[in-house]
Order: sequence, then C-alpha cells, then structure tokens
Amino acid sequence: MKSVNKRKFQIFFVGAATGLINGFFGGGGGMVVVPMLRRLLGYDERCAHATAVAVILPVTAVSAFTYLNAGIFPTVTGFSVSIGVFLGGISGAAALGKLKPTFIEKLFSAAMFAAGIRMLLG
Repeated sequence: MKSVNKRKFQIFFVGAATGLINGFFGGGGGMVVVPMLRRLLGYDERCAHATAVAVILPVTAVSAFTYLNAGIFPTVTGFSVSIGVFLGGISGAAALGKLKPTFIEKLFSAAMFAAGIRMLLG
C-alpha cells in the first residue's frame, strides 16, 4: 500500500510541476514532464514523449484560456500560430513512432540544450 501511495504522489508531483511551469512561463511543460516521466516514473522514451504531448494539451488549453480571459493573448497571432502547431504536432507524432528511442533522447537533449543557450545569450 505504501508504494501505491508513493506512486500516486509521484504522479501528482509530475502533474503539478508541469502545470506550474506551463502556467508560469506560458509553455515549456514538456521540457519538464519528459525527464520526470522517464526518471521519476520509469517511462520509456517514446511513452514519455507521447504522454507529455497528451498531458500538455489540456494544460496548455487551461493556460491559454487564462491568458485569453486576462486580455493578454494576441488572438490573431495566437490562432494563426496554432495552425502551424497543429500541423507540426501531427508530423512530430507520426515521426515519434518511427524513430529509435536513443535518437529521440539525443534530439530532445540537443533541443533543450540549444534552447538553454539561446535563453542565456538573449
């Protein structure tokens, strides 16, 4: 019973951390949830990325609604970008099933590293 409660807490923690990061930064929950799903919950690479996409959708929708309600969402730009995000999401999900897990992990790490460098350098 103790391990069941620990697992539930870990799952709750992963969800709360993802929501907090996404809500605070307006995105970026995927960069947090994928490593936590892998290392904390033991998901394999593909499952972690697929789960991240599935959980980020409602989190992002809630965040977008909150920003829209607050009047700080540029609707024309936001909805225009959404079309590209939708098409890119379909393409990425299709590619995920065809790539080797080690390649996915390296690609994800490289993307996170590049994003971090870009943020540091402004």
